[in-house]
Amino acid sequence: MTDGRSRVVIEGVRPEINCGQFAIKRVTGESVAVEADIYTDGHDEVAAVLRYRRAGDRDWIETPMESIGNDRWRATFPVVDLGLYEYTIVGWVDRFRTWVHDLEKRIAAKQDVAVDLRIGAQIVTAAAKGSKRADGTQLRRIAKQLDKNVEGAVDAALSAELAELMWRCGKREYAVTYDKVLPVRVDSPLARFSAWYELFPRSTAQKAGEHGTLRDVERLLPYIAELGFDILYLPPIHPIGRQFRKGPNNTTESGPDDPGSPWAIGGPEGGHRDVHPQLGTLEDVRHLAEAARTHEIALALDIAFQASPDHPYVTTNATWFRARPDGTIQYAENPPKKYQDIYPFDFETDDWQALWNELTDVVRHWCQHGVRVFRVDNPHTKPFAFWEFLIGKIKAEYPETIFLSEAFTRPKVMARLAKVGFTQSYTYFTWRTTRWELEEYLTELTRSELQEYFRPSFWPNTPDILPEHLQYGGRPMFIARLVLAATLSSSYGIYGPAFELQEHEPLAVGREEYLNSEKYEIRRWDLERRDSLREIIGIVNRVRRSHPALQRNDTLQFHPTDNDQLIAYTKSDAESGDIVLTIVNMDPHHTQSGWVDLQIHDLGIDESEVYQVHDLLGGGHYLWSGYRNFVMLDPHAMPAHIFHVRRQVRTEHDFDYFM
Repeated sequence: MTDGRSRVVIEGVRPEINCGQFAIKRVTGESVAVEADIYTDGHDEVAAVLRYRRAGDRDWIETPMESIGNDRWRATFPVVDLGLYEYTIVGWVDRFRTWVHDLEKRIAAKQDVAVDLRIGAQIVTAAAKGSKRADGTQLRRIAKQLDKNVEGAVDAALSAELAELMWRCGKREYAVTYDKVLPVRVDSPLARFSAWYELFPRSTAQKAGEHGTLRDVERLLPYIAELGFDILYLPPIHPIGRQFRKGPNNTTESGPDDPGSPWAIGGPEGGHRDVHPQLGTLEDVRHLAEAARTHEIALALDIAFQASPDHPYVTTNATWFRARPDGTIQYAENPPKKYQDIYPFDFETDDWQALWNELTDVVRHWCQHGVRVFRVDNPHTKPFAFWEFLIGKIKAEYPETIFLSEAFTRPKVMARLAKVGFTQSYTYFTWRTTRWELEEYLTELTRSELQEYFRPSFWPNTPDILPEHLQYGGRPMFIARLVLAATLSSSYGIYGPAFELQEHEPLAVGREEYLNSEKYEIRRWDLERRDSLREIIGIVNRVRRSHPALQRNDTLQFHPTDNDQLIAYTKSDAESGDIVLTIVNMDPHHTQSGWVDLQIHDLGIDESEVYQVHDLLGGGHYLWSGYRNFVMLDPHAMPAHIFHVRRQVRTEHDFDYFM
């Protein structure tokens, strides 16, 4: 039974995901800001501390919470190490603070406070009991002053010295501890800020007509580093099934030389733990991962938990698949699409525990071979509890591991996948094409509870998705979508070389699939083409790396324009003072101009101040002032500005410069 003398209420704790069921997310070096409603009956003063620790540690670390008004309290704590942290709140009626508060009012009213000082002496004496020797001596000395009301007693009562001593030693009578211990998942900085580059290894051979290898991919690492990407993502590298192998453009008939879809995993050469023989060996994977690290690139592999009809699992673990009444195994479908070359796992099998353990071991296997980043195919078609189990097991052993959820599905499903442990998540960015759509969506991602656990990754294209605007928008649209993805979100990715070479031919009118899709055939890419976007991609990624403002999402602020074809927004970083303003012309065909309204006070700029904007794409420098400034963007020259906002500073030598 709760002690009836415990009078403090703690509620409205934020952040708190599903009543503490799931962890909020941070990266090493960040802090966690915690707020709560903390109050009591009557007029007594309340005190509170935020407690935090590494999960598994015995002792708590405490930091005082401060009132921010209307019974709302706040405190922050740092997260230094990878893994799990946890936090909670303790609050109590603070007799000492209540006494000081009342004493100040009585003194202001010029009342006799002799008795009040004696009451204070009792409170201070109680605190001295059990305190450290030095603190106890100081407290007893001050208590004696108060009790005898000697000269200086009032000053001693209201001194900072006594307040500090009482905070350390005061009795927390009838303290209330919040009824939940809330978790924090701490990841590596790459989880918050990353640029992904996807390519098909089999399309990297130097000679036309040959099958590329992992060693060929290694040869391309300088190119990928030049582009500025820090994660290289490879679609499945496993043996590919032969039964029902798909032909070019997803046809159901294949020829003897058709390579099939890499997502039809498994064949006589092995399954999810093996490498397609034409790509290389497990040693080649380890070698590629190590070589990538020398270029400051992390290797990411695709995790697709499904099997071809030729996968060893089909023979050794037939109960892991769902049989149809005619005895055949149910292949994958997304009506009207049919994937005869893929068998989905049946997660309702009676042997589900063995299935879970085996698939977890698959990920562990690749971790043991040097891989720490995984893009997970269609996670929304597997149970949430399974992912919570797998990710929890892997991150307990390899806490730096990153899991990217490829789930273009319903919002609540995408959010749940993030809650159960996925580090980053695909989003609806690909289909948000107007200013109001982007502003509405980004506001949801950065201003709602989602920001605590859902890390968006923006992709202008993928091997599965060639959006209509890229089909018809030409080079200006490719650049505009690149800039939007790379500056709106701190994490983004492209499917290349299709993106930098502006691959835009659809399978058919009204379809978002590529003609001659690399999913079903080996492609030959000319990376030296003069129209390649490699230079602009490299510039954008260098800008991202050199500007801390673009390495976070929580400071995103949209700014009004008088032209709906122009979208304008800033990001800022308080620690470095970095401010970046991005303006994009959403119309790939026509020059658009208009006035941009900046909330300059929010950026720390006075309305009378002249400030410089340096175009990091085009190189121009412009002096702006006030709230409204004019811009004009010709999409055929450059459809976007990425401005570094540099404030004017007057020095002691009485001349101006910009910083």
